[in-house]
Amino acid sequence: MTRLPLPPSLYADTAVAPVATPPLDVDKSVSVAIVGGGYTGLSTALHLAEQGVEALVLEAQEPGWGASGNNGGHTNPGLKHDPDQIEADFGPSLGRRMIDFAYGTTDFTHDLIRRYQIPCEARQNGTLRAAYNEASAAAIEKTAQQCIRRGMPVTYLGREQLREMTGTDRYIGAMLDTRGGDLHPLSYARGLARAAISAGAKVHGETPALSLRRDGSRWRIETPRAVVRADKVLLATNGFTDDLWPALRRTIVPVFSSIAATAPLSDAVARAIMPTRPVLYESGHITVYYRIDQNNRLLMGGRGPMRWIKSPHDVAYLIRYAERLWPQLKGVAWTHGWNSRLAITADHYPHVHELAESILISLGCNGRGVALATAMGAQLARRLIGGAPAEIDMPITGIKPMPMHAFWPMGVTTAVIAGRVRDRLGI
Repeated sequence: MTRLPLPPSLYADTAVAPVATPPLDVDKSVSVAIVGGGYTGLSTALHLAEQGVEALVLEAQEPGWGASGNNGGHTNPGLKHDPDQIEADFGPSLGRRMIDFAYGTTDFTHDLIRRYQIPCEARQNGTLRAAYNEASAAAIEKTAQQCIRRGMPVTYLGREQLREMTGTDRYIGAMLDTRGGDLHPLSYARGLARAAISAGAKVHGETPALSLRRDGSRWRIETPRAVVRADKVLLATNGFTDDLWPALRRTIVPVFSSIAATAPLSDAVARAIMPTRPVLYESGHITVYYRIDQNNRLLMGGRGPMRWIKSPHDVAYLIRYAERLWPQLKGVAWTHGWNSRLAITADHYPHVHELAESILISLGCNGRGVALATAMGAQLARRLIGGAPAEIDMPITGIKPMPMHAFWPMGVTTAVIAGRVRDRLGI
């Protein structure tokens, strides 16, 4: 197999050098085999290796090739649903554990980065969830109240405060969570791979898993050049899930999320836009998210074409929107445009499946993958080591394929177009 080049992104041009992850070319026997070299797989391998468990990662391309190395770079706390809704859906015991875990993922991630001294431009300057209409502002204020009631470091901000923080009068309300932040996604993925390898894990690029089946009491994974036999297996393929496990692909919708990046802005313009450097994502029909990186580049992200892109011209709507927010950007050069595939679940919760005691599946971060996937690695490692008695802070469910799954991509495209129109009209 030939390794595909990284998507032509700002991250590919500026990331730290990758660690060597040669293709697997000899048969291996290991305790745990992990399919997928994104944040989930790499973090799990690291946390297994820290506890002396032999872990081997099989990655079809190279660590961080997918969404892990091509996302918006936000480390956002929480889940899609509000805390009260999570408790209603899963009960007071598991629900509270899920809330504590999910809202603690950013601290967990930034602590791990500090512990392993991963060079990835990490900052913890807060996350803004912002609204530009009354209905969204009311919903965000409700979320903030639920978080404050639980003792979280959250503040609800009004229009004037937001104008000062963002340099635009677009927003009428927002929730600031000081635990949020940002990082360089590809440098972080490569740093996680380096940390896992230094702890004793094995990571092999250009090594897709072609088949998975029982072989006596163990699992047998065929790759292009070698066979892996493992006591336990973790599947962590997220937006690139295929048919390795029956019906799994039909439990998620792979959605492209796109990003456009400017050339470095002047200090004056960068300070005027986001002086305190939080990250921001909008609460609208179609999510738009953005940040200014350590080199004063503005990175604008959102749902884009349901295909691979290579240029900022492919997401011109993001550039137009940025100029609407900050007219001083007109004439600024946009140097990069790229995307990758995220995994969206029907209920917008992460999905963890345990179809046998010796196999785990984890996927569906629903756009919160940087911190959530990292912290899930420690949870999954605990379960892989301890088995069923080792409870984790996420529900473990059966596989439920989506009805009419083949039509979901068409539905996503329609929803994106309709959402953009409604956001433009302010309805």
